[in-house]
Amino acid sequence: PKLMSLFESPEALGVTSEQIRGCPIGTLGLPEMGTDFVIQMYVDAKPKTIADLIRCSGLSHGTDVWVGNAQELIAQGKCTISTAICTRDDIMTYLIDKGIDPGISFKIMEAVRKGKGLTPENEQIMIDNGVPDWYIWSCKKIKYMFPKAHAAAYVMMALRVAYYKVYYPQAYYAAYFAIRAKAFNYELMCQGKERCEYYLDNLMRKKENNETSKKDEDTIGDLKVVQEMYARGFEFLPLDIYTAKAHEFQIIDGKLMPSLDSIEGLGEKAADALVEAVGNQNGPFVSKNDLRQKSKLSKTVIDTMSDLGLLEGMPEDSQLSIFDF
Repeated sequence: PKLMSLFESPEALGVTSEQIRGCPIGTLGLPEMGTDFVIQMYVDAKPKTIADLIRCSGLSHGTDVWVGNAQELIAQGKCTISTAICTRDDIMTYLIDKGIDPGISFKIMEAVRKGKGLTPENEQIMIDNGVPDWYIWSCKKIKYMFPKAHAAAYVMMALRVAYYKVYYPQAYYAAYFAIRAKAFNYELMCQGKERCEYYLDNLMRKKENNETSKKDEDTIGDLKVVQEMYARGFEFLPLDIYTAKAHEFQIIDGKLMPSLDSIEGLGEKAADALVEAVGNQNGPFVSKNDLRQKSKLSKTVIDTMSDLGLLEGMPEDSQLSIFDF
């Protein structure tokens, strides 16, 4: 029941919809369930059961199945998420229940799910067996339908992830940011809730004006999940180059330590090289120049790390001056 409540509001996460920009429910970051399109579908369809979620999954993966079709029918009260055509299997089982021959029911399903519509003969058979007009209209609109078995597999996978999001949130966010996030950026996302919301506000204004790039869209998606994490009371630790891992987020003292590759401009190979350089050290780097020589990081990346306060107290060069004596 607590997992199903995610599809009604984010209260199962301990937050309200007002605290999470653009997401009135709790499915952000869940595979196949966290996009703007699917979130709006849940708001409109109001799924109450796992069976409803499977039907929503079918709708989200079909073509001309939801928009201009089931969405309109549900809004008009002609059907519900439980009675709309959502997966290809629904057509055959529904027609058999209406008394139509199984072989004919199968052929109608195959034609509709491939976007071929209905022949006059098959349409008349449906009318003669009491199939309502809205159902026939819906069949004619469909261009492609998803199989129910695939929809069920997707939903079961997502619900397993949802379990961790609800009950093991820090582990969930650590895994999400390391594996699923497309544009995670230490500077934008790990400097506190206020900065996160500042950048999100700016990007959302760009989006409203249709000025966002693909990278901007990816950043918005990640910022929303970060905003949700902050709203739930969790925080990031300042990145420590001697403790952080190259590509994995860690839970340390109840907070998340970001990975080294979350630093802008520090790619996978550079992050691996930095971890190797740290491992070869018997102590801290004596200077930024020493760090750059041993890790092979570019001066630009070193400057970025310095600007972020990650090299606090580290001198520029290890060369001694006669004035130090």
